[in-house]
Amino acid sequence: MLVILYILVAAVVLGVGGMFAIGKGDILLTLWAITMGVPDLPFDESTAVEAPDYSEPGSWAALPSLKGLEDMIPEGISDRDIQGKSPVDVFFVHPTSFLRGDTWTHSMNLESATEENTQWLMANQASVYNGCCNVFAPRYRQAYVLTYMQEEEIQEHILGFVYEDVRRAFRYFLEHMNEGRPFVLAGHSQGSHHGLRLLEDEVDGELAKRMVAAYMIGGFISREAVDRMSNITLCDSPTDLHCVINWDTWSETISTEDIIDMTGRDPTANVCTNPLSWRFDGQLVDRTHHKGAILSVGEPQLQMWGDDVATGMVFGRIGPPIPRLVYARCEAGSLHVTDQSGTELGRQPAVTGGNYHGLDYSMFYMDIRENVKLRTSTYLTTYAANVRGPNTLVVE
Repeated sequence: MLVILYILVAAVVLGVGGMFAIGKGDILLTLWAITMGVPDLPFDESTAVEAPDYSEPGSWAALPSLKGLEDMIPEGISDRDIQGKSPVDVFFVHPTSFLRGDTWTHSMNLESATEENTQWLMANQASVYNGCCNVFAPRYRQAYVLTYMQEEEIQEHILGFVYEDVRRAFRYFLEHMNEGRPFVLAGHSQGSHHGLRLLEDEVDGELAKRMVAAYMIGGFISREAVDRMSNITLCDSPTDLHCVINWDTWSETISTEDIIDMTGRDPTANVCTNPLSWRFDGQLVDRTHHKGAILSVGEPQLQMWGDDVATGMVFGRIGPPIPRLVYARCEAGSLHVTDQSGTELGRQPAVTGGNYHGLDYSMFYMDIRENVKLRTSTYLTTYAANVRGPNTLVVE
């Protein structure tokens, strides 16, 4: 039974989003509840640990003032880590790394498998931004992975509670850390879910002028959600500013009908940015334009049972990027790419079948890295008259 459950849930770990409950969530949840149990319902906010204090460095998974795994750079590329030196910041909200436990929100225990998974995400996702920006990534009382297999009302309660941590972190970042610099908002999956709310609640106003772009990857984001905003649009070129980027990655072998069957949700009205062209609903772009994937470093803790304790995860170096690996095209709100069955990339952690949610970042690592550098450079050039000092740029 445990082997069956492990296979069923493999596609949702390390970055589960609302769409990636592998479909049939009620069946999976029932099997899991019978076998392993789930936290008590209804969710009781008073049982959560104390809220993080974002004036404390320990409440951040990444800060430009501290050396961390987000400082990694792939071997063989002519690039450098500009942490603490860039005139642009990135606020990165990591995806789900809380996969085992008996509570709906994480304990913030730094000696846990969850924290090791968070560090894995700093190495393999947040590091993509260290060539353009000072990286800020808050720890937060993230939602347990099985939150996404609950009824909508329960999901909204838990995720709404968690979002308040992210919002407080963002406000603290703006008030005490950012010093008026332009910023990139970035995330993946659960992180993109919270990031979209930040766009709606905090950024869509005067602050949008300071936002270079929002890389809300793997977020199953609807076009309607972006259309509701007044000062933020959809990115439709490699240099567009004040705009939103999203894609949800699937093998070319998976049809829209398959996605609906697997997730229980229709993706056709979703945002799809093609990361090989950076066009909204981008047509097929061949693999010669693919700047490069990476193979992840470290072994994430994917087991969903047992105690949430650290196991001593070891990280090597990010190897050389693998370019010209995939073509990509947007189709009916989803990004379809060259099938990776039997390849090194297809054997990466948290990849099952044709669901490449776990590859949203690593498959396009160099494409993201180069594009965010281009966008920040475009921003700085566009607003050069407002530069005030070496590390401060204020948009008026």
